[in-house]
Amino acid sequence: MNVAEVVGRTLASLGVSTAFGVVGSGNFHVTNALVAYGARYVAARHEGGAATMADAYARLSGEVAVLSVHQGPGLTNAMTGIAEAAKSRTPLVVLAGEVTEPRSNFFVDQAALAGAVGAVPLRIVSAETAAADTAEAFRIARDGRRTVLLNLPLEVQGLTVPDADREVPASAAEEVVRSPEPGAGQVARLAEILAAARRPVFVSGRGARGARREIEELAERTGALLATSAVARGLFRGSPWDLDVSGGFASPLTVELIRDADVLVGWGCALNMWTMRHGTLIGRGTTVVQVDLDDAALGAHRPVHLGVVGDVARTARAVTRLLGEGDGGAVFEGGDGVPRGGASEGGAETGYRSAGLAARIAKENRWRDVPYTDESGNGRIDPRTLTIALDDLLPTERVVSVDSGNFMGYPSMFLDVPDERGFCFTQAFQSIGLGLATAIGAALARPDRLPVAALGDGGALMGVAELETVVRLGLPMVVVVYDDDGYGAEVHHFGPDGHPLDTVTFPPADVAAIARGFGCEAVTVQDREDLAGVARWLEGARERPLLVHARVARARGSWWLEEAFRGH
Repeated sequence: MNVAEVVGRTLASLGVSTAFGVVGSGNFHVTNALVAYGARYVAARHEGGAATMADAYARLSGEVAVLSVHQGPGLTNAMTGIAEAAKSRTPLVVLAGEVTEPRSNFFVDQAALAGAVGAVPLRIVSAETAAADTAEAFRIARDGRRTVLLNLPLEVQGLTVPDADREVPASAAEEVVRSPEPGAGQVARLAEILAAARRPVFVSGRGARGARREIEELAERTGALLATSAVARGLFRGSPWDLDVSGGFASPLTVELIRDADVLVGWGCALNMWTMRHGTLIGRGTTVVQVDLDDAALGAHRPVHLGVVGDVARTARAVTRLLGEGDGGAVFEGGDGVPRGGASEGGAETGYRSAGLAARIAKENRWRDVPYTDESGNGRIDPRTLTIALDDLLPTERVVSVDSGNFMGYPSMFLDVPDERGFCFTQAFQSIGLGLATAIGAALARPDRLPVAALGDGGALMGVAELETVVRLGLPMVVVVYDDDGYGAEVHHFGPDGHPLDTVTFPPADVAAIARGFGCEAVTVQDREDLAGVARWLEGARERPLLVHARVARARGSWWLEEAFRGH
């Protein structure tokens, strides 16, 4: 057995079930080895697409995914997707062939490329260490939540591995517990802060996924309202206290309630400029607490009054326990001297919570409940009207993936999702063109749900090659293209100042015809009546994916766009 075969076998034995990639000579054997030992291989049409498919699959499946690419240009083609995954702390192993001779056309410093975007560079250094090196890459990806580049030098891949029948190192096969209990002093201080709080709000991020029950139990005891960052959207779906997303996509009611909070706790959430609207969601007298596994993350984006190093679920349980669960539980005094900490009656009149506020949240919190003037007309549909209608048409069990651009807030806030596994938001690098590949990875991770890709025309045409992948895989996907004939973000940012816009606008493209060429069904939407074609597809066999080419109104920029450019 040679090195390439051992790498594939090792990863499969460690639980890798799915790999994505584009195969060339440098990754041919290792990819075949993955398949031979039981992994599913998904061929993309471009390495950039493959990288983002793997990223999205890992996010929604909870597994370590694998990306397999050729040396040199295969890796450079994938770098934008790898950068997104690395910035998002996605557990991903990238297998890349590698030439080590600088005179080769394929030569590039691949380790330096990985380090430049925040990935962890490793290398198979010998036949003797191939299994151990591979297992170490997997362990770092899984236990450290990192994107790892495992370079496979061409001269090493074909070497015979001695004792190839040895088992995978136990240190890699056994998952390391990354979530120790938080410090007792930090837990006690957080309990005191929450006991004194009158209007607490919990904002949960990616690090809180999987900890809904623990956070909700603590929120019920303290009367906290619940919000999320964009990437964790849907985490508290169904709760009467769910404010949905905090930040640029927040509804007016959510903004009001978060700004009025006297205590704000970020659970596995960076509390960055997007989630906190450049700090404007934090009131002057608000006490800010951040809970995160990574000590370096505490206070990285803004000062916090208390930072707690610990797993979200364990920390929430510890604070709930300290506040008192029934008889004999600890009881703290709030700032007004009133004892708190005992169990509430469903949390309905505790802390921030009241029957009146619950009624307001139910009536006002969704963006579709916020009045607006419909700007449809002249052959273009208002993107709000479009998205609300799609929300009504599409089945509840859906997984929504959103590309970047001027349009992105419409699907992000007007399309509902069933839970945190129903929304995939590859936006840490703010690249356009990743949305379709994101939707493919999400669809494969959640085959029980209707996949929905929301794209702008710029991003759609940038990643259009992967429409063939959607068709080839037989995915019953709905691809919605919000078409304003240009790069809308730049049009609305620079246009008002009188700058020429010829470089960011384009003549109309028949995106529906392009989709049909790939084998999709397609419908062009210019008004509400055109959505009948979507309804017919949903009622039918869904044998081919559907592309919805929406000619959207473009008179104004989006409200989140102005905030986005403030961060540049």
